[in-house]
Amino acid sequence: MTDEKTAAPAGAAPSRDFDLLRRLSATPELGPLILLIVMLIVFTSINPAFLSLNNISNALTFTVELGLIALGMTLLMTSGEFDLSVGSVFGFTAVVMWTLINSTELGMPLSFAIAMGVAILIGAVNGFFVTRLKIPSFLVTLGMLLVVRGSALWLTSGFPQRTWETGQQWLAEVLVGDFCIGGTGDFCSGGLRVYMSLIWFIVIAAMLHYVLTRTRFGNWIQATGGNPAAARNRGVPIRRVKMLLFMLTSALAGLAGIISSIRVSAANPNSGTTYELEVIAMVVIGGTALMGGRGTILGTVLGVLILRLMRNGIVLIGVPGLAYNIFIGAIILGMMALHSALERRHNEGT
Repeated sequence: MTDEKTAAPAGAAPSRDFDLLRRLSATPELGPLILLIVMLIVFTSINPAFLSLNNISNALTFTVELGLIALGMTLLMTSGEFDLSVGSVFGFTAVVMWTLINSTELGMPLSFAIAMGVAILIGAVNGFFVTRLKIPSFLVTLGMLLVVRGSALWLTSGFPQRTWETGQQWLAEVLVGDFCIGGTGDFCSGGLRVYMSLIWFIVIAAMLHYVLTRTRFGNWIQATGGNPAAARNRGVPIRRVKMLLFMLTSALAGLAGIISSIRVSAANPNSGTTYELEVIAMVVIGGTALMGGRGTILGTVLGVLILRLMRNGIVLIGVPGLAYNIFIGAIILGMMALHSALERRHNEGT
């Protein structure tokens, strides 16, 4: 009797360990996390400067702008849709704001509000064409990409807008102000320079993660992309969900563009070109299902870090910058294969 009782727990332990491994293997963030750790180890071993505070500060500065767009794209792709116009909206929103500032007496706060309103309107138009006219989002947003980019070029005659009074604006400090951790001097020597844009990225990522995983609206998003017919039968307002997500994605693209224009002191109508493809790559690498139904904000954050640190790392170790797309394409193919294999093993129960 005693032997049987003591033998049971011993036999159950491997089973519990196996179940834990199965759950971990089914987690979409596992692959990106492993890839990020390996990448950090490889780049640091080749060039220790990769993990220096100065390099980390520079890398994070560029990372959060594309990351903001990727956060919105994650929710939109989870619902089964795409937005190829985000790169154009990135450039156009900044152009609208600085054109208003330079040619009117509205001031920066009001010009910012109007520009963000324009970005949200663009998303609403995308959502209307997709949800009401039943046109595939790929075609709708491809057309919007051309319309918005053309509008930016027409509005500026192809020339960047001046932004040299940015430092005198309190709103610029709120969006892109910086502070130093552990360093000294104007250049934050020996420390980590942190921009407010990084804080905004963290806050928005935390909020959207909560929405996607802890709220009814998050369940609606995943149901909309996973099984639209069943979601509709259960009363999920699919049209409203998609409309809101198109508006959110466009708004975050506009915010990212304005932040970038303040940081680099230039509102270029051509800025954001091809960003839409890199953003989609970030989201897919992070583990969000390409056809909808499954999304992860945490995975997207990892995907953002992987691609941006990859660009930074290959330069530091001496790889030609033109080879960047080779690495990105290989990572996308590899991560898709890994996600597919892990999901198949999970579904088969092995």
